[in-house]
Amino acid sequence: MSQSFVRTKDDVEIFYKDWGPKDARPIMFHHGWPLSSDDWDAQMLFFVNQGFRVIAHDRRGHGRSAQVSGGHDMDHYAADASAVTAHLDLKNAVHIGHSTGGGEVARYVAKFGEPQGRVAKAVLVSAIPPLMLKTESNPGGLPIEVFDGIRKALADNRAQMFLDFPAGPFYGFNRPNAKVYPGVIQHWWLQGMMGSAKAHYDGVKAFSDTDQTEDLKKITVPTLVMHGDDDQVVPIDDSAELSVKLLKNGTLKVYKGYPHGMLTTHADVINRDLLAFIKG
Repeated sequence: MSQSFVRTKDDVEIFYKDWGPKDARPIMFHHGWPLSSDDWDAQMLFFVNQGFRVIAHDRRGHGRSAQVSGGHDMDHYAADASAVTAHLDLKNAVHIGHSTGGGEVARYVAKFGEPQGRVAKAVLVSAIPPLMLKTESNPGGLPIEVFDGIRKALADNRAQMFLDFPAGPFYGFNRPNAKVYPGVIQHWWLQGMMGSAKAHYDGVKAFSDTDQTEDLKKITVPTLVMHGDDDQVVPIDDSAELSVKLLKNGTLKVYKGYPHGMLTTHADVINRDLLAFIKG
């Protein structure tokens, strides 16, 4: 195993992990807000043991990457991901993104990955595209008050908010008869608190009102869209259901009763389906 940093064109250090044989098929993982590459533990261990090369990075301002003041927007997120893929010279790669990371994957593949010939397939898991915010052209989105509330909770008491969110809607632990894993909540909190409050605050705008309709239209590689129909964070009707219609080569797989954080709560099922898509 190896871990290191890459420096971007605007002089930001991005932390990444790179496990497995360097000549194996690469899979790159893009994490959600406000987490880090550690959120992919269950997938990275699974796929490295399947013989793949697995890569994951911490988004700028998150995890172990530099806590810079600016650049907390989808264009910079995608450019940072591109810096990692160029540094490692990844080719024929599969890019998998969760939540905000799904938006990052869509922007990266459309703007860098496909034009550079580096991407073979993409996966959007519980992902934010095409647009989360309610607008005249996106009437099914969430009202701005939802995102203003997230910003206020973060600014008022980030540490408490980062306990309440995973303990509630993120993993569906607020549902009746849900099996709650205290360690999962603590792991979420730890990842969040490692990052920068500024990056997390600005990141709310990045994931809420970045319209990625054109990104999705540009993607031609096979793309799997995976979403739980009980996602309380990114409702499926205004995300996955719309994204698959915009993708030229998209497939939608819906998981009945699964929450936003299904990569953790149902890792065995999701990993199996990811493997089938990658090998298919």
